[in-house]
Amino acid sequence: MDQKEALTWIDTIQTGRFEGSEVEVKAAYRGLPKRLYETLSAFANRTGGGIVVLGLDEEQDFGVVGVGDPQQRLAVLGDQASRMRPVLRLDPVVVQAEGKSVIVFEVPECEYHQKPCFYSEAGMNSGSYIRVGNSNRRMTDYEIFTYVSSSEQPTFDQEPVRNADITDLDHGLLEEYLNKIRRDKVRLWDRLRLEGKPFSEQLCELNIVVKSDGVYYPTLAGMLVYGLWPQKFFPSLMITFVRYPGVEPGGKGPRGERFLDNRRFEGRLAEIVDDAVQRVVANMRHGTLVEGVFHRTMLEYPEEAVREAIVNAVAHRDYSPQARGSHVRIEMYADRLLIITPGGLYGPVNEDNLEEEIATRNQLLVRLLEETGLVENRGSGIPMMITAMREAHLEPPQFRDTRDSFRVVFKNHTLLDTETLNWLNQFAGYPLSDAQRMALAYLRVNARMANSDYRRLNNTSTVEATRELRELVDLDLIAMHGTRRWAYYTLKKRMRDKPEFEDHPTRLILDYVDKHGSITNRECRGLLGWGEEERGKAYRLLKKLVQEGKIHKKGRGRGVRYTR
Repeated sequence: MDQKEALTWIDTIQTGRFEGSEVEVKAAYRGLPKRLYETLSAFANRTGGGIVVLGLDEEQDFGVVGVGDPQQRLAVLGDQASRMRPVLRLDPVVVQAEGKSVIVFEVPECEYHQKPCFYSEAGMNSGSYIRVGNSNRRMTDYEIFTYVSSSEQPTFDQEPVRNADITDLDHGLLEEYLNKIRRDKVRLWDRLRLEGKPFSEQLCELNIVVKSDGVYYPTLAGMLVYGLWPQKFFPSLMITFVRYPGVEPGGKGPRGERFLDNRRFEGRLAEIVDDAVQRVVANMRHGTLVEGVFHRTMLEYPEEAVREAIVNAVAHRDYSPQARGSHVRIEMYADRLLIITPGGLYGPVNEDNLEEEIATRNQLLVRLLEETGLVENRGSGIPMMITAMREAHLEPPQFRDTRDSFRVVFKNHTLLDTETLNWLNQFAGYPLSDAQRMALAYLRVNARMANSDYRRLNNTSTVEATRELRELVDLDLIAMHGTRRWAYYTLKKRMRDKPEFEDHPTRLILDYVDKHGSITNRECRGLLGWGEEERGKAYRLLKKLVQEGKIHKKGRGRGVRYTR
């Protein structure tokens, strides 16, 4: 980091009045914080690392207070960095801001096989930290375990299920599998000398069962792919699906119900994936696209993207004993669909590189699923999800790794509806590409955009994304915050015609009225996940729709209903 970048960070922090997940501010006027090692650990364990600024005071609106005796502070900082494991190599910069000394430095991310980075004097279990929002939190034992286990190849899917035996597997499916190996992998069949071997020995050679003390036990992978009822032995290795009426779990439906649908799926992995996908599709809103004389059904979310996310969840989740009490969760809200997988990303894969980097946590399981046709194992799943959402004119999926889980978030509002297209008309005189217009539409409904968001939105390269975002900055349509890999962009305030996306609640209300014939204030609040205290907000929204002629008001007082 050079002095120009350091000053840019100071300006960004003071302009935005914020600390983010990637930056930490400390006053440090009378000395370095005693627990600065928490920040060093958290940033070293964070994808992309982070930035620390010493000499600004958050309690004074991030005003410059400066650090006293900067050389002494640098010496203490170097000592703290040397006490981290692995040792951190920092390159702090001292700059002058408002005539006072400010120290700015980058905490580099550790290599994945060196994580978790921890404070040596506290030890790994007590000295490992993780970044959550703009604060640091001590890692749980499980989070530490996920890092340690990522440094080598896990084999939990190869472990024997010792309270089961070979009779707990579906022999009909296994016969089909063996015939497929005999037909499609002749060399492997001959090399393993499977012809003429007993059935149990054939399965043992292919790692579907393992022999111990003369007894054949199914491997975990074999049980999940070919078991008669895997949940008999692992009750939590299943999928659950919940559809909530509003945008948060606490909301209630028009009749006071907490869930609009609530299911659990058990069986072999192929079965529970199919059942879960069918249930999600059944709960989606459907539309019709007219193309000439043909009519095509449009789903709320692309089915292929949803299926891929669920397949990835069961194939790549953490199957260690520490995580076998957790299940894959699918949560559908009024505005989004979440697929939550136990265990964070594995090995070198992180949120930034998951489209290119390939690392398989469960090698045996993925091999069996590939042979059954459920997965491709070509690293194409994430790009396919992004492409499917893009072709449906929806936002790219969001990926969130929290170490104890991995989340895929699909949002259901189209970026190029009529209202947004009308809003984009104000930029007709600007020399903008279609990709740049999509970026503006994205920023209209999202607080910020990173280079990776632009790439996923427009299927472009990092270099092209950087250049095209820079052009939008030069046209004074968006603002850039931070530098290098931490940079993100926001829409200039004057470009916003409203603080949040409003068409989605309108669509929900109109869909509800079309289905049920009418809606009340209470039903509206339940539909949108609003509480009793938001009665007035619901009234104003319904009144606005009446004024626009989209619905009609009938009745008085508590008997008021709204119809089409």
